[in-house]
Amino acid sequence: MTTEASHRDADGSRVPASGLVGPYRLVEQLGEGGMGVVHLALDPHGRAVALKLLRAHVAHDSHARARLRREVDVLGRIRDPRVAAVIDADLDGDRPYLVTRYVPGPPLDQVVEDDGPIEGPELLRLGRGLAGALDAIHDADVIHRDLKPGNVLMLDGDPVLIDFGIAHVADDVRITLTGLVMGTPGYLSPEVVEGAPVTVATDWWGWAATLAFAARGAPPFGRGPMDVVLSRVSRGDADLSGVDPRLAPLLYAALSPDPARRPDADEVMDALERYAEGRPVTAALAVSSRHTQVLDHRGTVTWARPQVAPVGGAYEPAAPGDDDLLPWDESGELSDWEAAWEGGPGEPDPRIGRPNRTGTLLALMLALVAAFACLPVVGAAVALALSWAARTADRSVTSLVLRRHAKGRRRSDMPFAVAASPWHVVVGALASVMGALLPVAVGACAVFSTALATVAVTGGSPQPQKSSALAVGAVIAGFVAWWGPGGSGLRRGTRSIVRGVSPGPKATRILTGLLLLLALGLAAGALQHGGTAQWWPARSPSGLLRIVGFGS
Repeated sequence: MTTEASHRDADGSRVPASGLVGPYRLVEQLGEGGMGVVHLALDPHGRAVALKLLRAHVAHDSHARARLRREVDVLGRIRDPRVAAVIDADLDGDRPYLVTRYVPGPPLDQVVEDDGPIEGPELLRLGRGLAGALDAIHDADVIHRDLKPGNVLMLDGDPVLIDFGIAHVADDVRITLTGLVMGTPGYLSPEVVEGAPVTVATDWWGWAATLAFAARGAPPFGRGPMDVVLSRVSRGDADLSGVDPRLAPLLYAALSPDPARRPDADEVMDALERYAEGRPVTAALAVSSRHTQVLDHRGTVTWARPQVAPVGGAYEPAAPGDDDLLPWDESGELSDWEAAWEGGPGEPDPRIGRPNRTGTLLALMLALVAAFACLPVVGAAVALALSWAARTADRSVTSLVLRRHAKGRRRSDMPFAVAASPWHVVVGALASVMGALLPVAVGACAVFSTALATVAVTGGSPQPQKSSALAVGAVIAGFVAWWGPGGSGLRRGTRSIVRGVSPGPKATRILTGLLLLLALGLAAGALQHGGTAQWWPARSPSGLLRIVGFGS
C-alpha cells in the first residue's frame, strides 16, 4: 500500500503518519490542486472513495471552512449515478477533508486523445448522459460552472461528472493571460469571461463545448494565446468543423454568446432525441427572446453574497450556500477592490455575477464618441487615460484575487498590494498603448472610408475632419478596443471603475445622466461649428464652454 506518510504537501504540511484521515485509509495520490490533494482511499467497509485532503492554509482559515461547509450541505443533496457527489466531509478537524464517490475511469479528454473523436451512438450516449447529470445538479439548485472534458470521467462508456459545485471553490482553477481566476480558457462561458451573472444557461454552454470537443477531437474555440481564445468565446466564434452536420445546429445554438438565446434542458433533450432518430434538430430549438434565469425559487435573477454586520470597520462575508443567496443590494454595494479584499482561499473572482452597468457604459461610449467628433485630440486623450485606468484597476483587483485564492488572508497582503501598484500602473500603460494600435488603425480607415462614401453621395472633396466621419471612426475603434484582442482586461477594469464611482442605483442614474448630458453638449458644440471638428479647444474657459454648447 502506498501512502503519503513520509511526504509533505506542497504547503509544507504532512499527511498523517498512520495513513489515516478520519476513518479513511489513504491508498495513493490521484492528483492535486490549489486547495488540496486528492487520494484514492478506503472507507471503514473497504469501499473505494476519492478523498480530497485540504491544504493547511484552508484549515487555518475559519471563513474558508464555513464556506466549504455550506457548499457541502448543498452538494450533499445530489444523488445521481452520473454525478460523483460529495458523500462525506469533516471540515472541523486539524486537516479538513471532503469525500466523494470514486470513479475508476479516465477523463474524457484522455479518451479522445487516445482513441480519437467520438461519433454516432457513442456521442449520443455521451450527450444524453451529460444532459442527465446537469438536470440532476440543477434540480438540487446547484450550477456546475466549470463543465469541461477534464471534469468528465468515462465509466464503461457512460459519463460521470466530477468537480461540480465545489469546482469554483476548490482546486483545478486556471488563470487567463490577464490573471482572472475563472477556469480553463476555451471552456469558460462568455458570461464567466465577462463577469456577468452565472445561470443554468452557463452549464448548457459547457455541455455544448464539451460535446463539441468529443465530436471533433479539438476544442471548439481552438488553441493559442489565452486572450485570443477568450475573445473567440466572447464573440461566439466556434469552430465545429468535423461535427456531424445534423448535430451542429444544436451545438451552435447552445454556444451562443447570449445566454437568453441558448436552448434550455427540454429543448436540448428534444433535439438529442431528434438527432437519434435522424430528424433535423432545428425544429426543437425554440430559441427566442426568453431570458434564462438563475436557479431561484424566489423570483430574483441576480445574486450576490450577503454581508453581515461590519466588525472593526470591515465587512465579514457570510459563507455562500443556497440559503444565503440574496438579491444584490446595490445600496450597500462594495467596490470590486473591497469585494476582492474580503475574499479567501478558493474564492471565485468576486466580479463574477456583479452588475454589468450596461446602460452607464453605453452613456460613457456616447460621451467619448461625441468628444472625439467635437474635440478629437481631447477625446483621444481621455479615451487613452480611461483605458490606462481600467487596465490598471483590472490588474490590481486580479492580483489580489489570485493571492487570496491561492494563499488565503495574510498580513502581507496590504504591503504587497502597495508595492505592486507601480508595476500595475506601468503594465496598464503599456497594455493601453499596445491595445490602442489596432483600434486606431481600424478607426482611421473607417474615418476616411466614411468621408469617401459621403463624397460618392453628395459630391465634392473628402472631408475626414467632419464630425460625422470622426464619430463613425470612433464607434468602430471603440468596438474593436472593447471586443478585440486584449479587450477583456479593458472590459473588466472599466466595469470595476464604473461600479466603484457609482455604488447603488441612485448614483448609477446620476452618473448615466451626467454622461448623457455631456454627450449632448459636445454634439451641440460640433453642430455650432458646422459639423467640423475643432482639433484643439479654445484657450479660455468661456471658449471651451461655447464649443460644448453650454455658452452663448
